Amino acid sequence: MLAFQTLVVTVHRGQHEHVTRHDLRGRGISAWIVGRSVGVGQAWLPAGIAVAVVGWGANQFTPLLLMYRAELGLSATTVQAMFGVYALGLIPGLLLGGPISDSHGRRRVMLPALVMSMLGSALLILGGSAPVWLFAGRLVAGVASGAAFSSGAAWIKELSTGQADGHNPGARRATVAMTTGFAGGPCVAGALAQWAPMPTVLPYLPHLASVMAAVPLVLGAVETRLPNGRDSARSRPGVSAVRDRRFRTVVVPFAPWVFGSAAIAMAYLPGLVGNRLGGATLVFSAAVSTLTALAGIVVQPVARRAHDPRTPRLIGTAMAIVVVGLLIGAVSAAASEPALVLTAAAVLGAGYGCCQVCGLLEVQRLAPPDGLARLTASYQAITYLGFAVPFVLAAAQRAVPASVLLWATAVLAGLTLVWTVRCGGRANAVAARR
Repeated sequence: MLAFQTLVVTVHRGQHEHVTRHDLRGRGISAWIVGRSVGVGQAWLPAGIAVAVVGWGANQFTPLLLMYRAELGLSATTVQAMFGVYALGLIPGLLLGGPISDSHGRRRVMLPALVMSMLGSALLILGGSAPVWLFAGRLVAGVASGAAFSSGAAWIKELSTGQADGHNPGARRATVAMTTGFAGGPCVAGALAQWAPMPTVLPYLPHLASVMAAVPLVLGAVETRLPNGRDSARSRPGVSAVRDRRFRTVVVPFAPWVFGSAAIAMAYLPGLVGNRLGGATLVFSAAVSTLTALAGIVVQPVARRAHDPRTPRLIGTAMAIVVVGLLIGAVSAAASEPALVLTAAAVLGAGYGCCQVCGLLEVQRLAPPDGLARLTASYQAITYLGFAVPFVLAAAQRAVPASVLLWATAVLAGLTLVWTVRCGGRANAVAARR
């Protein structure tokens, strides 16, 4: 069992603060934790709430795709490009936010990320008058999400250390926090756009309010990384893990399916049955997005039971669920049946949830303690390539039926399943012999 030592220093500044040192022998971790006095079991909640709020801002746009397509006269490809440009912002957000949070502290990245998330929503409000603001808002939201998710996932994991059974639920908590935001954003935004006045303005106001509520929580949150000012190449402990054979052969081919599965469900499938929805397009799209995200949360107990670090069982389970979801999606496209789209969304959401927690567990297995956010950022940068999938499918749909495209995507997912399970099994066997 990991040793857990705590040093508490009380400082009188109008409130009680403490400095806590976790000496995690057996994992080679020595981290200083600075912040307000808080129970260890709940210390991760402020970071989790911040991640959820940024996730809300990232996904609130999704059910409004069909509205903007109708209101602004945009093509399906243009709308999918708006959805996908988010990923362009994610890459610099991830690759800069992760290393900066490793060297300068989690809070120093999370606070600017929250401010940028708010700016993204403000730009999206302007998008009701000109599409260029929608592209700008999505890009800024991507930068905010990249910074928040890379630092936030590491922060949650570090604050989840010290469980009595030695188990660290950080990966599962980070997935639930992110996915809670992914569920709440489209649910509220879609409902407001469908039934409230000013459908291009009001859907974004709840997110602005939630950011303002989250900022003081982050200011009072427990900090796990003290600034060390290291920027040299020698101080990049996550780089060697990126070059690890397991990362290259298992994590890299697996990662795009994390958000590729969710993006297909949220952004691509609803448009295939739009002609069957009448005036309920917005609420249907919101329902699909919310169902996808909720399925990602509900499936977490399954992911936990499937996880065994000695076998690639969780990888196989996650990818098998994605394959089934894509096959149902192909049938729904051929039949143009909204009920099947909802079914496919639920299955793909479950696949997303399993994939996300599996990927984070793989990263935490490979990353050194002082390179966790950096490697998390590298992994998440690859996962967000999946957001380009709806754009590729929409562009290819001009020449190939949607059902055929989804069948082909299912085959590709099946090949990924075989490859990653095989490589993961080999890597486990090699590790067992050491």
